[in-house]
Amino acid sequence: MLKLKLDIDSLNDDFFEETRLLGITAPVKNYQFCWQLNNLLGFDFRLNSEIEIHLKKKSRDYFFNIYQSAEPNSFLTHYLYHNHFDGEYLLPEFRHMDFLWLMKGDWVDDDKCNWIKQSVKSIGGVQMVAELTNEQIRNKGNMVF
Repeated sequence: MLKLKLDIDSLNDDFFEETRLLGITAPVKNYQFCWQLNNLLGFDFRLNSEIEIHLKKKSRDYFFNIYQSAEPNSFLTHYLYHNHFDGEYLLPEFRHMDFLWLMKGDWVDDDKCNWIKQSVKSIGGVQMVAELTNEQIRNKGNMVF
């Protein structure tokens, strides 16, 4: 009998290939933060319940919302993850981050990434915005939808 083994690490690496990830500390409600991003920066973040992350830890269920904004005339899509739910973290290594902003589908150059970082920093309630590298993320699989 042939046994096939799924290479999870390879799948995770593929998911994060050519992506940029920002960690954002902003102790505000999801919907308020998205409203500010949409109105102040021109994005169109909407809750996408089809890709919500569901984790099971210690026989409890945790649900992490993901908001999505597609760029017109581009393959680039922005995903905004809420990093905590009911005392649990999507990425426990970044407990101090409230939101994780993943840019995926098309390459984002440094100028655009820096513009997004600076723009987000200017929003009221935002305390910190930092780019996270793939090497820093220990629980990559938690973000894969």
